[in-house]
Amino acid sequence: MSADRISLRGVRATGYHGVFEHERRDGQEFVIDVEVTLDLGRAGATDDLHDTVDYGALAAGVVARVEGEPFDLIERLATVIAEDVRRDRRVEEVRVTVHKPHAPVGVPFGDVAVTVVRTRETAAPVPVVVALGANLPRDGEAPEVTVEAAVAALETTPGLAHVTASALFDSDPVGGPADQPVYVNAVVVARSTLSAQDLLEALHGIEARFGRSRDVRWGPRTLDLDLVQYGDPAAGTDVVSADPALTLPHPRAHARGFVLVPWADVDPAAVLRHGDRVLAVRDLAGATGHGIRRRAPATAPGPDDPSDEGHER
Repeated sequence: MSADRISLRGVRATGYHGVFEHERRDGQEFVIDVEVTLDLGRAGATDDLHDTVDYGALAAGVVARVEGEPFDLIERLATVIAEDVRRDRRVEEVRVTVHKPHAPVGVPFGDVAVTVVRTRETAAPVPVVVALGANLPRDGEAPEVTVEAAVAALETTPGLAHVTASALFDSDPVGGPADQPVYVNAVVVARSTLSAQDLLEALHGIEARFGRSRDVRWGPRTLDLDLVQYGDPAAGTDVVSADPALTLPHPRAHARGFVLVPWADVDPAAVLRHGDRVLAVRDLAGATGHGIRRRAPATAPGPDDPSDEGHER
């Protein structure tokens, strides 16, 4: 578990929680402390609010709960607040303390407080497939540099593990404006504890960091990350979704050589669901991969290469 934390202390709001009639009728002030444990490494690197928990939104959610449905017990109020916070999949643990300083105790006292701690259950990792493509330079860097940097970003994405990338391939543009530059493509396979929606949001965040814009459909871009498949069709555990915001598997993956060829390169045994059938990616790549060119790897200078400045002369 991460050692990083966000603490929100002393949130005050009036609620109507309690077992006595006058508490439900008149209400009283409650004071809430929330401590969230999560990995703040990405937020520290990107300086992007989307990579952390927004404590303003967190405070607003706490106030809404205090002012909302009344409960008999502050134990219940603390639990509901903790469950609200834990819905954010980045949260590893949440600690909620509800103070009831005006509780009808019957003797002089300083405070009454209840603390609950909820830890996220670790989800079983799910196999996922992400396709990468770029055909515009970014900050003077060639598209292949961007694709390799995006692979590195996926390797450090919380909730992704065992990230393995294919070789780089060149492909001619399909659809979109004429005269686009050649694309550089790759495919990453990984294991994810993120939900499909959370993983998609993480991919969009990486695209944004690399200057992606969506001005023209199938137009040139600095980086494109597509969630192709979530789960294992061979085991019947893959997610199938017709939601326009997240269609799974990717509806055109079965016909895209620039996805299938790199995918078969990184995982020769891969399968893809297409309709009611589960098909071998390698077979699909053989049928659709014409014109997809493997990029030659960068060659290190040999021992007799005069460009090798480290070679003794």
